[in-house]
This record gives sequence, structure tokens and C-alpha cells, in this order.
Amino acid sequence: MIIYKTPDEIELIKGSSLLVSKTLGEINKLIQPGIAPIELDKYAEAFIRDHNAKPGFLGLYGFPNTLCVSVNEQVVHGIPNKTPLRNGDIISVDCGVIKNNFYGDHAYTFEVGEVSKEVKKLLKVTKESLYLGIDKLKVGNKIGDVSFTIQQYIESFGYGVVRELVGHGLGKDLHEDPEVPNFGEKDSGPKIKNGLVVAIEPMINMGTKDVTQLFDGWTIVTKDKKPSAHFEHNVAVIDNKPVILSTFDYIEKI
Repeated sequence: MIIYKTPDEIELIKGSSLLVSKTLGEINKLIQPGIAPIELDKYAEAFIRDHNAKPGFLGLYGFPNTLCVSVNEQVVHGIPNKTPLRNGDIISVDCGVIKNNFYGDHAYTFEVGEVSKEVKKLLKVTKESLYLGIDKLKVGNKIGDVSFTIQQYIESFGYGVVRELVGHGLGKDLHEDPEVPNFGEKDSGPKIKNGLVVAIEPMINMGTKDVTQLFDGWTIVTKDKKPSAHFEHNVAVIDNKPVILSTFDYIEKI
């Protein structure tokens, strides 16, 4: 069941989303070769708590950390560890917070030092697909129109669209209806209505779409070990059109 949000509730979700945005901006200042993901995790937890909120992922479904930090071929749900990042790595950092009883949840894939042209293109195309999908989140369309648009753009570059993991509704629960796949058919799925709030999050592989889970029970990796990119925004439908509640400005202005 889709829970449509009131304008006041959307403002609260926006506040949570922007705190995630600020957290990711602070994390970006720390990312460099030699730093370990667990250090980023500790900093993020402290930053969130200092802003009168709680880490949204910590303990959820048993997840042990504040951040999901997924390096190179890791797609999502990577557990922060002590292995230092290296020049040329990419890392998806996915973060959630709970503030005023509502979740914010979004992600960005960062470059560590100098990365290859091929990897830069993967990141660029994945982020472009996110905004193309967001543009379809308007009254008169269906969720499948968002999904189809992302898939068509990504596959035109020969990249793989992950099937096992999808975007989702967002509110007092981290994962609400509807699911928002990054693949699908036009004019399919639930109708888009005002008050809908979702997390749209393309998870895109340089090679095969196929993934597998590591023995830690969390980390998802590409089957061919090629890099994967992940970008995520929180978006509300207001006055028939999409309004992005999160922002990458805190990251990209640095």
C-alpha cells in the first residue's frame, strides 16, 4: 500500500534528506587514498548524532554500521572495514538518517584519487540516468515510465542494470511501497500521484547485470568483478511534478 504524504510530512522528509546530503558532503572532504571506510563510518555517525538525528541504517535489519560503503565491484550494502582506499578506487556511500520520525536515504559514488576514463564515464552515465528517471516522476505517468527511461539510457551504453535491487517509497519506514525498479516497461506499475515520495537509485554495472552476495550476508558484488556505480535521490511529487528533496550540492561544490 502506497502511503501518500502531506505537504508537512514532505517537509520533514526533506529535512532528513538534506541531513544525509550534508553528511555525504562532509564524507567527501575525507575521501582520499589511505583512509579506511570504517573511519568514514565513525565520522558519519558522529555528524548525524550531532545534528539531533539517528543513523537510519545502524541496526536496521541487523546491519552493523551507519554507512554502506561499497568499493569498486561492490554494488551496494558494503560493510565499512579497515582496508585503506587506494588511488583509482570508486566507492558508493549510501547513508540514511531518522529525524522527526521520517527517513532520509540517498547515495553517491565517489572517485578516490585519479580514476580511469572508463570508470568516469560509468559514473557520469549512471548519474545522468538518475535525473532522466526523476524527470518522468510526474502525474500522468506510471512508475514503469521511470524504470523504462533509466533502463533504455543505461543499456544504450552497453552497461548492465541490476535487477535484484530497486528503489522504493520513503517515509516513516525506510522501505515503503512502491518499488521503483531501474528496468521495466512504459505505462506499467502504479500511477504517479501527488504526495508520492520515493528513493530513485540506479545501480549500474560496467559489465554484466548479474550480481551475487558475499558471505558476510550483506555485500552485493558484480559477478564479473567489473565496477558498479550507484546514485540515489529522494523525490516527492508536488503540483504534478517531481521535486528533489536531497541534493548533491554539498558534495560537488567541494
